[in-house]
Amino acid sequence: MVASAPRSTRSRVRLTTEISDIAPETTTIRSLDWDRDRFDIEFSLENGTTYNSFLIKGEKVALVDTSHAKFRELYIDALNELIDPQDIDYLIISHTEPDHSGLVRDVLELNPDIIVVGAKVAIQFLENLVHQPFKSKVVKSGDRLDLGNGHELEFVSAPNLHWPDTIFTYDHKTQTLFTCDAFGMHFCDDHTYDEDLDILEAEFRLYYDCLMAPNARSVLGAIKRIKELPEITTIATGHGPLLRYNIEELVGRYQDWSQTQAKATTTVGLFYVAGHGYGDQLAQAITTGITKTGVAVEIMDLRVAEPQEVRELVELASAIVLGMPPQSGEVAENAAAAIGTILAAANSKQNFGLFEVGGDDDEAVYPIRNRIREIGLVEKFEPIKITTEPNEALYQLCEESGTDLGQWLTRDRTVKQMKALDTELDKALGRISGGLYIITAKKGGISSAMLASWVAQASSEPLGVSIAVAKDRAIESFLHIGDHFVLNALEEGKYQALMKHFLKRFAPGADRFADVTTYPATNGSPILAESLAYLECEVVSRMECPDHWIVYSTVTTGRVAKADALTAVHHRKVGNHY
Repeated sequence: MVASAPRSTRSRVRLTTEISDIAPETTTIRSLDWDRDRFDIEFSLENGTTYNSFLIKGEKVALVDTSHAKFRELYIDALNELIDPQDIDYLIISHTEPDHSGLVRDVLELNPDIIVVGAKVAIQFLENLVHQPFKSKVVKSGDRLDLGNGHELEFVSAPNLHWPDTIFTYDHKTQTLFTCDAFGMHFCDDHTYDEDLDILEAEFRLYYDCLMAPNARSVLGAIKRIKELPEITTIATGHGPLLRYNIEELVGRYQDWSQTQAKATTTVGLFYVAGHGYGDQLAQAITTGITKTGVAVEIMDLRVAEPQEVRELVELASAIVLGMPPQSGEVAENAAAAIGTILAAANSKQNFGLFEVGGDDDEAVYPIRNRIREIGLVEKFEPIKITTEPNEALYQLCEESGTDLGQWLTRDRTVKQMKALDTELDKALGRISGGLYIITAKKGGISSAMLASWVAQASSEPLGVSIAVAKDRAIESFLHIGDHFVLNALEEGKYQALMKHFLKRFAPGADRFADVTTYPATNGSPILAESLAYLECEVVSRMECPDHWIVYSTVTTGRVAKADALTAVHHRKVGNHY
């Protein structure tokens, strides 16, 4: 085991590894990425991340997953410290996403006789990833691999968590379940386990929302299968701390969140080729935007989708989102057949959206667009085009396009909810007045804003405010713990122009500040030149409500432009909408 200093005194360096025994004959190699500040596009990381790999030594030896390629030297050194790679019999691939399989080729070079164990799809993906022959063993749910000395491994299929090739591995001797992405989080510190749930739960929820919520039905299926296993004493995750102290609580949260998501009456079917171009990141951004509106998303990989599965999802979906597949090769043939099935099963009551993925040989978006239009489907966002390597603005465009689609699909439900409250209760609730404010935020190279009236001072020591933000607002993704924003107070009698501007519906990716005079705050967010006063804020915590987040933030600085002017006040006639 590598000794670690207390978390308060540890000097952070960019990349380190930790070797820890977690069960009899079972060791983890944790690759700690202390300074990583973004993961894919959906995570703005405050606490870095880890990539966890595991070594199980029975009479035979199994390595469960590898690590990110950036850890090549550190990881191979750690592996050599534990074992001669020639003595490893099996390499179990939980799934083939590069952050876990980035060193598979290196391990195979150290021992070409290793048998790679994985789902059928995983083995197919690896053949295109490592570009060299290797021995393999395909496994599915219920299959077992006996390592000897009591280490009998049982495999559990968990497709779409969050790649189509995911499997879990359960060691009957140590009662350890190896789950790769599922039940993980992006959190890097010296603690191997989840002792302090308070500091982890926000990251645990964010990770679920971004990666698992789009496949809630698959999550529920996986949980059902693992509940058929004997007792689980440790969940060995692929990211963040391993779960030992809060297993029942955290698995229960996954189940509750997924049941809520799966009950959504509206579903979008999103089809693309995993691992092709920037499709994974762009699909994730669009999915994040859709799920913010309470609409479920089912993701399907065109390279491995069975015709019956494609047909069933199209028939279930209210809208179809399609990422452009490659034009040539075996993958293209599979994708073309799947697209043919989509077109045959689609109907004119459905909506659609298309996005390029930036692969080397993508299908052209407009011919497919025309074919879908001919069937009568209604396009709900302009095709998302890629001309250069994706940046934050493009990912924001994808997320906002997804949110627009979700809001369109739920418009009838929204109107129904607005009319649902008792008339007298509605009127009474409407008597709760609020000020008028514009929240402005900037993260990286992108910015956002929204009109807000559900704002209140929430603490005096330290100074703090609370803001209620609807889950489907574009700015919600700018208001996570550690983010900064400006709260601009509008002036009574002089707020109409700003209110009208920020109330209008902006197209996905549009500049919220066009024709509005601003200057930068010290935290980088825009200050409105016409505001009565402003406060610079940092998000400290978030509380989830059914359709809003209550965001609590501390106030770092502020200024009043007119000492004798008053804040504009918003009075409503009814209380069940703004």
